[in-house]
Amino acid sequence: MSSTPSVQLYTVRDAISADLQGAVARIAEIGFTQVEPYAFIERADEYQRAFAASGITAPSGHAPVIDSDDPARAFAAAAQLGIGTVIDPFVPSERWQSADDAARIADRVNELQLKAAAEGLRFGYHNHNWEFSNQVDGRAIYELFVERLSPEVALELDTFWSTVGGADTPELLRRLGDRVQFLHIKDGPIQGAIATSLPSAESALDVPAELNAAFKSQLPAGSGEAGVAAILAAAPHALRVVEFDGYAGDVFEGIAASFAWLAENDK
Repeated sequence: MSSTPSVQLYTVRDAISADLQGAVARIAEIGFTQVEPYAFIERADEYQRAFAASGITAPSGHAPVIDSDDPARAFAAAAQLGIGTVIDPFVPSERWQSADDAARIADRVNELQLKAAAEGLRFGYHNHNWEFSNQVDGRAIYELFVERLSPEVALELDTFWSTVGGADTPELLRRLGDRVQFLHIKDGPIQGAIATSLPSAESALDVPAELNAAFKSQLPAGSGEAGVAAILAAAPHALRVVEFDGYAGDVFEGIAASFAWLAENDK
């Protein structure tokens, strides 16, 4: 393992909504020293206070920058919080239908990487399942996207959703090498799992109850069918970021179970 794992704070969005500083403190009590915040642009001061109080750092953070008219706001908030890599978490499936779509998104990401670099930051993208299940001439559209990206762009591979989308995720990671800087680690049943309408990180506080219910089958790392051990072995350099889109039990207990499993199995 490249370092101690991080955790995507979207996982504990209800707790964040109720008490941001208290939620971050509970994450720290589990043993995490790193987090990946979402919706941090408007709440940068609150996040800054919470991180300072709990001794937490944020190497990466999610913000919907691709469609933003003012990406500089996201980059300024990231700099305030010490976030080195700003990651856009979501471009919906209907915009991943053709080679032209992949080129259009890649060109925008490359443009944003240049803007981020001017601020001393890095920019990246996080996938769901449709970038793999949507194909052009028999190839996953994600492949076309990555081929057009600048090598400076950071990739965050959500390893559960890439697997659900049909990718051989360990093989993909070996091929992409150090272009993948972050791994979202979650587990659960693969057959029948599908993310059809996930919200952007900025609207994550308003996730409808029926959407949350669709992800209750997700499980702590090592408990499902995603093949997490093989995934980790294929990308020893990448920062592990624990995440649940939804969880049937106490989500802090689920996070703690993933943290403990990684400590034991990710050597």
